[in-house]
Amino acid sequence: MGKLKKAAAAACGAAALNAALFAVNILQAGPRRPDGRSMAEILGADPEKATWEDVEKLSRRDTMQLFYAARAPRMEQMRGEYRARVLSGGVLGGSTAYFTHHVFPTGRITPGTVWLGKAFQPGEMNEGWGYNIFMDVKSGREFRTRKMITWVGPTVIGTDMSESFHLDYGVFNGGLVRSMHDEVRMVNENLFICAGYLGFSGGPRNPGPFLLIGPPTDWVGPDDETGF
Repeated sequence: MGKLKKAAAAACGAAALNAALFAVNILQAGPRRPDGRSMAEILGADPEKATWEDVEKLSRRDTMQLFYAARAPRMEQMRGEYRARVLSGGVLGGSTAYFTHHVFPTGRITPGTVWLGKAFQPGEMNEGWGYNIFMDVKSGREFRTRKMITWVGPTVIGTDMSESFHLDYGVFNGGLVRSMHDEVRMVNENLFICAGYLGFSGGPRNPGPFLLIGPPTDWVGPDDETGF
């Protein structure tokens, strides 16, 4: 009975710690609306010439303000394979990167995998689809999976109802990834500021920022060719 009580206490302690970390991460992101600054003011650089390094140096709060200040790309603009970077910052930055590289690819813990990017194929009537690109580090083999549907519409992450390019994983995926949702906005034609969330970790109140980087290469297609 003593062991059960200790296990229960440890579980309660872990849950309380996770809740506290989620709360801090949400606070570090700041208000879910634009604060009135332009992208140039946030970056301290011309957005048309900005690179991923300019975004990486920002705080979590300023990274999210860059997202709110940016505008959605057009559906037809997002075509092909883009490279990606998880942005650091925030108390949960490290755990977000770990999940993205080592859990997201397969749904299991895979220390030998990394996330490389995303790909998109526009469709008709404001609907498209895409997939994610990963690599097995040991073999160097790239694999393409974790498909999503895409559309352009009002933000869920922000509260100002401005538009984002949305990525929804619910149709093609199960488990934790079923609740995953990303939003993409454009800094310039080769740099996109993005934010994503999972339902269990605070939802749209607790987004994880990342970048997509062009120019895109040709669409290859997912390993499972069944599309949208």
